[in-house]
Amino acid sequence: MIAAAADVPDAEPASFGARLSTALERRGALCLGIDPHAQLLAEWGLADDLASLERFALGCVEAFADLAPVIKPQSAFFERFGSRGVAVLERTIAAARAAGALVLLDVKRGDIGSTMAAYAQAYLDPSSDLAVDAITLSPYLGVGSLDPAFELAERHGAGVFVLALTSNKEGPAVQHARLTDGRTVAQSVIDELASRNAGAEPLGSYGVVVGATIGESVAQLGALNGPYLVPGIGAQGGTTADVRRIFGNHLGAVLPSVSREVLRAGPALPALRATAERAIEDFLFLRS
Repeated sequence: MIAAAADVPDAEPASFGARLSTALERRGALCLGIDPHAQLLAEWGLADDLASLERFALGCVEAFADLAPVIKPQSAFFERFGSRGVAVLERTIAAARAAGALVLLDVKRGDIGSTMAAYAQAYLDPSSDLAVDAITLSPYLGVGSLDPAFELAERHGAGVFVLALTSNKEGPAVQHARLTDGRTVAQSVIDELASRNAGAEPLGSYGVVVGATIGESVAQLGALNGPYLVPGIGAQGGTTADVRRIFGNHLGAVLPSVSREVLRAGPALPALRATAERAIEDFLFLRS
């Protein structure tokens, strides 16, 4: 007897790691940011208002969302316009996903219990208007405090990127600190994510953020079995040589992130697209 449609369980969603691996093979290894802060709006000849926010964000999507494997809007630059800015963010997410890009929302949330669960529901539950493929999280209330996000990501085939080694000057005071077992805090974060990625194929869904402008690494980066998001390239001083220096033989899961270096090519969309194409080509060595 054939089961009724209602009795057939939903197919398990493909993991974020699997979808990211496919996207990297098809589109190259680059995350392109959408950061509509006031300075960039001005460089585009735009006012610092809601209409300009929408023109900027959707212009970026039109220019390069069909090229890049991952698009990363910075939520804060939309949130500063209140509910109407968040509505623009919703449209930006929808348009980027419609163009075939994975959307990684840069929100850097970190909290405990029901609050973390609410953040996870806002961004990782497919029923939410803000649902994306992955989000950034801060682990400094303890990696275990992020469990609600890990659980929802697992359920819905989403991903998370947890801060580990950031490029800001204040980061080392916390991230380089040593635990009683001798590991750095950054290493403990990476180790925790590695344990959650264990056995995943072709790639785990839980990544870490490692800035391209860090000096000597204070963590072993080889055992994560997940993606590395690498901001700080271009305007912040990071280079392709820095990516090679930091990751050595572990380049296959590296996702460099470029924002201002590309965004400054606007507002003309052909120039913006051409700059994005060149940036993608700069990192094709990661897929060779």
